[in-house]
Amino acid sequence: MAINALQSASTALSALNTALDVTANNLANVNTAGFKSSRANFQDLLYIEKAQPGTENAIGDQRPTGLYIGQGVAVSGTQLDFQQGAPLSTGRTLDVMIEGEGFLQVQVEPEQGGFAYTRAGNLSLNSDGELVLANDQGRRVQPTFSIPPEATGISVGSDGRVTYTTADSTEPQEAGQLQLATFVNPAGLIQLGENLYRESAASGDPNLGEPGTDGRGRLKQGFLESSNVDPTRELIEMIRTQRAFEMNSQTIRTADETLRSVAQLRQ
Repeated sequence: MAINALQSASTALSALNTALDVTANNLANVNTAGFKSSRANFQDLLYIEKAQPGTENAIGDQRPTGLYIGQGVAVSGTQLDFQQGAPLSTGRTLDVMIEGEGFLQVQVEPEQGGFAYTRAGNLSLNSDGELVLANDQGRRVQPTFSIPPEATGISVGSDGRVTYTTADSTEPQEAGQLQLATFVNPAGLIQLGENLYRESAASGDPNLGEPGTDGRGRLKQGFLESSNVDPTRELIEMIRTQRAFEMNSQTIRTADETLRSVAQLRQ
């Protein structure tokens, strides 16, 4: 009866609300450096089987089709899109963009696994001269190394080698080596906020190494990777979600009117 229609439409409203939340988060982070957009994936729910295809009818022939009534839809998961964002020139010495695959490794709390990974290359120095993320937490970039306070010029090579000069010597001196981590399935990473990801059983273990080796991307100093959110596509998706929500709302109204008509048959 119309009860099944109410069930299916109600699951659609819940799933579409989740999809709208995902779209809203994408649009909210359109200017977040290194941000990767997500997509809500849907799947249909269980079916009520009233007749199987292939069963024999009264005259010995096989039924060509079955009779199934679906129970609605659910969000099966959110899928990250790691497509490269556009380069954004900043001219800042400690801004680095990852051209290609890979993540910078940073230190986080032990309860979060000790290490996390990010595409955001807006870096700064802390009081100890260590490279940290230029955000409210200032996570240390791993492996750690220090740049002395007398350094007057800092250079980050495409291979991740960090060098500096001083007022007394123009000969570059090496401070340390930045490394990048790659994953077999980056879409399986756990999102932590702060532009950070954590490894999971689905992503596989991190494979650390120097930029430009074993398929890892290279670093570009003075640039940041823009968010890969496409505002036009997200707005179209938002309109599609809104129209689908309206259609399923109409389904609920129609099912409700049908049940009311059935209830009035007894009068």
